[in-house]
Amino acid sequence: MKRFLTIRRLSFIFFSLFAVTLAGVFILQRFWVDPGDRCTAKGYWYDLETRICAQPIYIPDITGRPAGTTRAEASNKANQELLVLEDQVNAQKRARAAATEAERERVNALRSQ
Repeated sequence: MKRFLTIRRLSFIFFSLFAVTLAGVFILQRFWVDPGDRCTAKGYWYDLETRICAQPIYIPDITGRPAGTTRAEASNKANQELLVLEDQVNAQKRARAAATEAERERVNALRSQ
């Protein structure tokens, strides 16, 4: 009677599975892990799921506020600038209204003569 799982066949199955597993580990290392290491070495971010190497964006470049400034501080500074501008506009409106009123009084004085 011949047996199916002899030592020779078992060793062949074991080494075949070992070779396939080893090849899988090398493929994983080569195509998923190594690109991530190269990407992080350049200072970029690597997404393992999509295998995308992306350059991080510096937040002050997007927002325009100085580095080290919180959102609240930048908002308060912008609000202060807006208040100064509003005060300037209101002063111009008052000056224009006063000039208009003075011109009306001058015209009315000329008419009454």
